[in-house]
Amino acid sequence: MNKRGYFITGIGTEVGKTIVSAVLCKALEADYFKPVQCGDLDMPEGGKISSLVPGTYIHPTVYSLREPVSPHRAARMEGIEISLDAIQLPQSDRILIVEGAGGLMVPLNDSQTMTDLVRSLELPLILVVNHYLGSINHTLLSLGLIRMHDLPFAGIVFNGNPDPESERIIHTLSGAEILGHVSYMDELSPEQVTRAAANIKIV
Repeated sequence: MNKRGYFITGIGTEVGKTIVSAVLCKALEADYFKPVQCGDLDMPEGGKISSLVPGTYIHPTVYSLREPVSPHRAARMEGIEISLDAIQLPQSDRILIVEGAGGLMVPLNDSQTMTDLVRSLELPLILVVNHYLGSINHTLLSLGLIRMHDLPFAGIVFNGNPDPESERIIHTLSGAEILGHVSYMDELSPEQVTRAAANIKIV
């Protein structure tokens, strides 16, 4: 049976969900599960996690889709439709880190988004935030969506180069708990992931 786990989402694509997932796997000695993979099938996220956190158990992906586009489109291009019924939490006696695809409103099919998957799996969310022009707005919109849908929420992990003022105003306006900061890594390695894991405050 599952002890517990976390669903890792981001304020958009390319904000560092996989890096943060690796850090969390190290910090929590957790298993890893990527339900939907779009593109990068030669080196999927699970393979990246294995290289950064050796020994992590990688649960099989349910949908491995060739094209690096939205899941609903990638699935349609292969003549299939993603079904939430097919995505179940794997059985494990360890904490489970589940990484989503893109942000919360990424469509999985014509009627369901990543938000529906979060609700189905019933895991608390960790929101990954990377700083760029517009990221405050994207962060607050994501947090508003989480509250609107009454989704379980653990907190924010900031990823990349720090921006103290952006982090301050996000915390001030949202009241969201800050779980830690994963600094920019010029060269990804198990050693850097281990160092970053020491900065994560999660129980």
